[in-house]
Amino acid sequence: MAVLEEVRDRRTPLSAQGAGLTLALTATVVWSGNFVIARALHDTVPPVQTAFWRWIIALLAVAPFAVGRVRREWPVIRRHLGFLTLAALLGVTLFNTLIYQAGRSTSATNMAMIAAASPVLIALFARGGERLGGRRTAGMALALAGVVTLVGKGSPAAVLGLDFAGGDLWMLAATATFAGYSVLLRRRPEGIGGVSFLFMTFALGAAMLLPAYGVSLAAEGGFAPTARTVGPLLYIGVFSSAVAYFTWNKAIALIGAARAGVVYYLQPVCVALLSLAVLGEAVTPVQLLCMALIVAGVALGAGGRR
Repeated sequence: MAVLEEVRDRRTPLSAQGAGLTLALTATVVWSGNFVIARALHDTVPPVQTAFWRWIIALLAVAPFAVGRVRREWPVIRRHLGFLTLAALLGVTLFNTLIYQAGRSTSATNMAMIAAASPVLIALFARGGERLGGRRTAGMALALAGVVTLVGKGSPAAVLGLDFAGGDLWMLAATATFAGYSVLLRRRPEGIGGVSFLFMTFALGAAMLLPAYGVSLAAEGGFAPTARTVGPLLYIGVFSSAVAYFTWNKAIALIGAARAGVVYYLQPVCVALLSLAVLGEAVTPVQLLCMALIVAGVALGAGGRR
């Protein structure tokens, strides 16, 4: 299998590799905006309800493009409902719900630190089907060093002194589910198109969230549908879900989970730049140095395997 993936990677046209990297970057940038927007929902919408309405909105966004395709592909979809259910459980039901839950009891610094492990876990989970090579491994190490230094505010050793809270376990679980979902995408059955895959995983994931949503309503009550809640939900439902998941899934189909995972390291850089543009937060010299390390690592690791 590893040899097959290596041959397939070498035969991938440069144009397809460029498209795959661009799509992975697009998803990363959009997901970075999600971190900025999600702050508006922290005190107004309970985590499970945020996740549930996110996927309902995403389902409605892709439905006009997907219903006809789902009907045509239904025989194949029905044969692979088990695979689709597992993908929905990891990428839809669990991943973002665990992030929202983690945000209630851990710091943003700790969440960023743990999220930085996603590309490493993706590479480890994909190890049986994708060979990394020295160049990609070096790029991952360089990018990870930049992330760790960024989180440690200029001192990688300071990371060891972080006070980890109970929510860190939720974030670690979220990181693992995202890595598992990303690797699983490489095995998407032939005959199920990208839009159909999104529609089915969104529908199945939202259905699995429904019991937890009912419990949340009973225990915590609902939320007021105001501009402060509906606007952010529309963003994470349309852009962070429908758009970002489509581009990420397509990127993995083109370049593989491990290489797309290296691009994911750019997320701290994107968040910092978005915070500067939207929130007016200054970028320090240490942050610029860390961004340079991350960008260099991504450029090295996302290239061809050597």
